[in-house]
Amino acid sequence: MKLVEVEGTHTIQTSVSSLDVHVGQSYSVLITANQPEKYYYIVVSSRFTPTVLTTTGVLHYNNSVGPVSGPIPAAPTLVRWSFSQARAIRTNLTASGPRPNPQGSYHYGMINVTRTIKLVNSAGLINDKQRYAVNIASFFPTETPLKLADYFKIDGIYKPGSICDQPRPRDIGISPVTSVMQADYRAFVEIIFENRENIVQSWHFNGYSFFVVGMELGKWSPDSTKVYNLNDAVSRCTVYPRSWTAIYVVLDSVGMWNLRSELWERQYLGQQFYMRVYTNSTSLRDEYQIPLNALLCGRAAIGRHKRLF
Repeated sequence: MKLVEVEGTHTIQTSVSSLDVHVGQSYSVLITANQPEKYYYIVVSSRFTPTVLTTTGVLHYNNSVGPVSGPIPAAPTLVRWSFSQARAIRTNLTASGPRPNPQGSYHYGMINVTRTIKLVNSAGLINDKQRYAVNIASFFPTETPLKLADYFKIDGIYKPGSICDQPRPRDIGISPVTSVMQADYRAFVEIIFENRENIVQSWHFNGYSFFVVGMELGKWSPDSTKVYNLNDAVSRCTVYPRSWTAIYVVLDSVGMWNLRSELWERQYLGQQFYMRVYTNSTSLRDEYQIPLNALLCGRAAIGRHKRLF
């Protein structure tokens, strides 16, 4: 398989026989049908599980005869192998986009980071029920959507800063909260996802793409920045077991944006929060006004809430 694209980014073309695809990721590969005419296995197997689960398909040429033969190929199962492959996937800096603005023309590695946010996922109980959290904050939704509450300036729905931008001691325990993190418009932010559990975590940041500049086993420290890829990183957000992943993102879109686990049961049970990217400007250049046909609900539907523009 020749890898040519990852989540909208054209990559340096690399041939691989096995490719890790985690929750929320997408890849494009090219396959050249230049092998002898017979049947071939296509194998999909689980990663980092006590029991490796496998399913197969069959690729066959039009003139092939007889059943597929031979043992099912075994996939690599080591975390280190997956790390090596993930780090080897790089952006093609000259592909896409009309010159003089090729894909690599945005030099993210030359921009000064204005804020570092470190997020640690965890699991625990609230009222004897399973919950999941980010920096010990387990998200509980409200009747009124947070964007409506923010737009109409409705008090008492949420509190900016209700989730810390650094992990708290684990012995404090998980707290139920409508977690919203305040952030400045156009800030250039470093976000570290640290996974101290034994499962693979995938994350999604609504409204944004970003550069994954580093990943490694263990805990992140300021010295970890020495191994960052500040030249041709691709967009992805996977945190391997007992590992960390660091991203750079420019907060260039005003709004209330959800940052969440891609594992649905964890997302539903609290492993998410909202980032309020704020500016005091009311220019339509920064944010469009709410549509006239927008449906209001919760406290936004009570009384006479007027649009700000």
